[in-house]
Amino acid sequence: MKHLLARTIAPLLLAASLWAAPAAGSTDETEALELVDKARIAVQRLARDSDVGQSLRNLLGEVKAVLIFPTLIKGAFLLGGEGGSGVLLVRSQKGEWSYPAFYTLASISFGLQFGGQTAEAMLLLRTNGAVEAVLEDQMTLGADASVAAGPVGAGVEGATTSNIGADILSFSTNQGFYAGASLEGAVIARRQDWNRAFYGAGATPHTIVFDRAHANPAADALREALNRF
Repeated sequence: MKHLLARTIAPLLLAASLWAAPAAGSTDETEALELVDKARIAVQRLARDSDVGQSLRNLLGEVKAVLIFPTLIKGAFLLGGEGGSGVLLVRSQKGEWSYPAFYTLASISFGLQFGGQTAEAMLLLRTNGAVEAVLEDQMTLGADASVAAGPVGAGVEGATTSNIGADILSFSTNQGFYAGASLEGAVIARRQDWNRAFYGAGATPHTIVFDRAHANPAADALREALNRF
C-alpha cells in the first residue's frame, strides 16, 4: 500500500507543491544546463564534506552508477513530501563516466514529522539490477531496489555492517531540520523532456548512459568532477 501511494501521489506532489514554477522565459534546455552545473557543484561540495567525503571517495570506484540530486526539498507537518531533479551517470568497465541522463525524485510520507530541509544528495548504485531498475520508466526505492544510508565518518569499513546488502547507498549534506522521513518509497522517474532538450531528438536514458550515442560538452565539467573525486 505504501509503494502504491508513492507511485500514485508522489509525482502529483512533486509537480504541485515542492518548488516554485520556473522563472518566466526559462526553457527545458536552460533548466537542464543549470541542473548539470548544480550537480557539478554538489559533487565538489560532497567531496569536501568532512562527514561523507572520505566514505564516498572509498566507495565510488566500486559502484555501477550514481544519481546526483543537487537540491532535494523536504517539507512536512504530519504529511511529508520530498522532491527534486537530478542526473544519472553510469561507469563503463574502463571506469569512464557516461554523459548524464535526467531524472526526478518524489516521495510522500505519513506520521509524526515536522520541519523543512534542503539537501544535496548522491545515490550510489552498486548493482546491475539497480541500474536496470532506474532505467525503467519509473522506479520505487525500497521496492524495485533496496536503499540504505551510506556509512558516515568511518570510511568504507562502515559498509561492512547492515548496509552491505543494499543495492543503493545514499549520502547527503543538508541545511535545516526535518524528522520522520527517509528515501524508502521515493519514486524516481526519467525527465524525457530534459533529455531531448539537452541532447536532441532520440535521446533516452539507455542511449545516453549505455549506448553512449549522445554527448554534450556542457556536461564535461561534471564528469571531470567525478573523475577527480
